[in-house]
Amino acid sequence: MNGAADLHTLTGAYAAHALEDEERESFERHLSACESCAQEVRELRATTARLGLAASVAPRPAMKDEVLRRIAAVRQVPPAERGPDGPPPKQRPRRLAQWALAACVAAAAALGGTAVWQYGQTQAARDQARQAEQQSQELAALLAAPDARTRAAKLSDGAGGAVVVAESRDRAAFVATGMAKPPAGKVYQLWFSDDGVMRPAGLMDPGRSTQTVLMEGPLDGAAGMGITLEPAGGSARPTTAPVAVVNFPA
Repeated sequence: MNGAADLHTLTGAYAAHALEDEERESFERHLSACESCAQEVRELRATTARLGLAASVAPRPAMKDEVLRRIAAVRQVPPAERGPDGPPPKQRPRRLAQWALAACVAAAAALGGTAVWQYGQTQAARDQARQAEQQSQELAALLAAPDARTRAAKLSDGAGGAVVVAESRDRAAFVATGMAKPPAGKVYQLWFSDDGVMRPAGLMDPGRSTQTVLMEGPLDGAAGMGITLEPAGGSARPTTAPVAVVNFPA
């Protein structure tokens, strides 16, 4: 650590018990004199407890292949070559260097389209990761809010759920456990209920029976939420009877 400024960034790692012994001891000394860090640690631990409402989900089977494919696309820096007695070998003739350069140019021209495609794929993955990180931060802030309130709900087919609302954050989240998989081409859609009028609040992942979803948009005075089964991509207005309607906790 370079100083107190760095120690302020360790609240999350400390709350998750992810610090080495030396770092943990240094941070605990800092924690005893820094009320803002102490407050943040308390909030993060409260968030961890609230996240216990949602069961963990195994990673997608394809994730391993995706990671290995991305690793293969990352250019590695080769180690410096050295001769048998230590010093680097002498440079090869200039003609060979020119041939190698020409070969690289030809390869770059041939693989240019692939490189552009890989760049696009990487950018898309980065955008998705950035969006997921932002949603995770917003969800954590919602769950850690002092005025966060929770109401459990029973869904169809034995599924369970709970809605968490924090007026100070003007946001809500829905936790589902054991939900039946929607039919092919369908998706569960969340709605804010404003005096019986439904307002779109995001889609659930059709491939997960247990999940925590940060509802899209502000509460804006909504009194409750609903869930309907909609065509893939969602609808502007509900097209089916609600699977569940839950009033927000008072």
